[in-house]
This record gives sequence, structure tokens and C-alpha cells, in this order.
Amino acid sequence: MARLGGVRKAAQVLCRDHASVSRHLRAIETWTGATLIQRTAAGIVLTEDGLRYHRQIAAALDGIAQATLDLMRRGQYHHLQIRSIPGFALYWLSGRIGDFEKANPGLDIELRPADRGTNFSPLECDVDIRFVASYHRAQELQQDLRSIRVACAPIIAVASREYLSHAPAINQPSDLLQQQLLHEENFDRWGHWLAAHGVFDDVYLTGPRLWQSQLTMDASRHGRGIALTNHLVAADDLTSGRLLEVGRNNPAFQPYATGDYQFVAHADRWDAPLVRRFREWLLSTIAKELPHLQPPADAA
Repeated sequence: MARLGGVRKAAQVLCRDHASVSRHLRAIETWTGATLIQRTAAGIVLTEDGLRYHRQIAAALDGIAQATLDLMRRGQYHHLQIRSIPGFALYWLSGRIGDFEKANPGLDIELRPADRGTNFSPLECDVDIRFVASYHRAQELQQDLRSIRVACAPIIAVASREYLSHAPAINQPSDLLQQQLLHEENFDRWGHWLAAHGVFDDVYLTGPRLWQSQLTMDASRHGRGIALTNHLVAADDLTSGRLLEVGRNNPAFQPYATGDYQFVAHADRWDAPLVRRFREWLLSTIAKELPHLQPPADAA
């Protein structure tokens, strides 16, 4: 209640009737002789005693919850929470994770696309799949986390055949400055990519900002311009011909700027049966489908 701001919201999170939660609060008040809640025009709020009591017991309750969850995951727990960068979740993982479910019947899998920071709570997820571009400095992991590179994916410019058929010729990376470039939340990604290909001077970037990679990809499919993606996320689009790689086989677009997909989990759960099985499946599936994206042998 203290965290969520009300009895009803707390009851929803606990999957309980709000009247049941209220009865428990009254029972504690009767037992302790203290008043924990008071009713105001804005609703039910905690008293000073209630706030103090919450602060004193919150850490202990969180510890109990985390220890119980950890025990479940070390055993034959069948719930796997996966957090993934949205493009990977939508364009690659969601179409293949059914094979993992078939090989591991009875699993309860929760896949949550999320733009991420560097931290995640063990109560939120078991596995975090993130992408780090070579032109960004990788942030250090928390001490309680462990990671492994699962793919090394070139970052490429893509567009539809229709767009390229009407666009000015593209013979070198600097020619992209005359094209309709599709951006996410800002112009930084294209700026970094162009710099990695030797385009530094007089770079004035324009074009629509669509905030998420899946929106820039969809816009490029519909002929709205050129988007940045990578070989893993765009694999199906490139194979089907929905999108074409700009500058493919053109030496001026080499070497590629690359990025690493990283599998991250809590160190003390790294070899938990379910986490280990998912990690092994992920590595083997990428190696089978896209062997050219495998990271160097010493990257683990």
C-alpha cells in the first residue's frame, strides 16, 4: 500500500480482494494497538506509525520474497522471465521461441520488450538480452551479474526496393546525407554510424524521428526512407527481399560498424537449469541459422 498509494492498488497486485487487505490491516492495528491508516478526502493514507512500520519491515519482506523466488528458480521452477531489447524480441526471438517451448513442455515464458538501463531486479526478470554498438562504450555490469556475447551483428543501412528505385544514387556513405534518413529518438545513431564510415564533416542530419527501432524498420518497409538496423534483426526481411542492404558488396561501406548481443543473468542463477537451457538454446539457434554472426571463440 505504501508503495502503490492505496489499498485497492495493493490488493490488485496481491491478487486479493481489497476488503481482505483492509481486514488484515485492521487486525494488525487491533493486535498492536497502533493506528496504521487514516481516511482522508484523498483516500486512505498511512499514519506516521504506519510509515515507520513500513520502512522497518519492507527490506525484510523484500528479502523473504527474493530468497523464496531464488529457491524456486534453483529447483524445478517452470517460469522464465525474459527481458529483451524490442527489435530483437519482435523480429527474431518471438518467431522462434516457440521451438524452445516445444522442447521444454510445461514452461511459463514471459517475454517483455524493454529499452534498458544496466540494472535489473531479480524480481523482474531472469534473463536480459541487450545490444551494444561498437561505437558506444559498454557500461560495466553490476558485480552480481554475468554476461556472454551471443552474436556479433554488423549494423547496416536498409531500405525498400521501391525507395531505392526512386532515390539518388548511393555510391559512398556520404551520399546518405542526401537521402531520407529514419531516426529513433534523436540523430545520434546515424551520426555515430556515419562517423564510423568516415563521414565527419558538415553533417547536418534531418528526417523523421520515430522513437523506436521497430517503427523505423516498418517505415523503411513502406518506402519512407533508410533505417539503421543489424544483420540479426533484419535477417528475415533481407532474405525475403522486403528490405535491401544499402551499400552491400560496396568496399566504401566497409568495414562494418558492429554491435554485440549480450545475454545477461544474475551470477548466482547463471547455471540454474532453466536459465542454462535457454542460454544454450539461444546460442545454438543463432549458430545454426546465422553462423557468420557468431562471436569469436574467446568472447564468452
